[in-house]
Amino acid sequence: MTIKDIFERFDRIGSCTFATVDGDYPETRIAHFLAHDDEGLYFMTMTTKPFYRQLKETGRVSVCGLGASSAVTQREDGLLEMEPGYSIRVSGDVREVSMEEIRAKNNPAFDYCIEDVERYPAMTTFVLYRAKGEIFDYDFDMLHRDHKLERERFSFGGFPVEKAGLTITEACVGCGKCMKACTFKAIRREGERCVIDGSRCDECGNCWKVCPAGAVRHKGA
Repeated sequence: MTIKDIFERFDRIGSCTFATVDGDYPETRIAHFLAHDDEGLYFMTMTTKPFYRQLKETGRVSVCGLGASSAVTQREDGLLEMEPGYSIRVSGDVREVSMEEIRAKNNPAFDYCIEDVERYPAMTTFVLYRAKGEIFDYDFDMLHRDHKLERERFSFGGFPVEKAGLTITEACVGCGKCMKACTFKAIRREGERCVIDGSRCDECGNCWKVCPAGAVRHKGA
């Protein structure tokens, strides 16, 4: 997945939650990515804001957006219902970009950044230049496909990526209890063992709870 692909997924959503850390506590606000190029994803804030100070002090940001209705309803059977859609998240390292750098790009995608600084002189630009993230495409009621979830991990700028989903170790005895317990259709049999397709796994823990051999490795360990 390219930086352009990632930007387009965020741009389709528009306003997203940008999180930073201030001392011992996280803080969030609503913002959006304005542009992209081969160096990363760009956004703006003002030097007078706590957001700016936190970005400068930590050099890090985490961003999450939802590409669907945020409404959650409860059905007559008591289950919750969500409109099919996707969420996208990214976390990584940022640096401030000078207006001289922005102008030198000679890229129309950054015209708004230049114009905004003219309107608000305290405005400045940051680039998320090294990051990892995930697209979490869900259809929990399987209205448009025969499985609930499609996950895709990505990174750029040399950031390492951890594989999505739980894993089944060599301790698997092939009993198949995990396959029956998985409502995401993420587990299949390969030879005498069961394996998990991380792109479909929600890491819900059903397989971990029923495995008699303790063969499922989870992220909370």
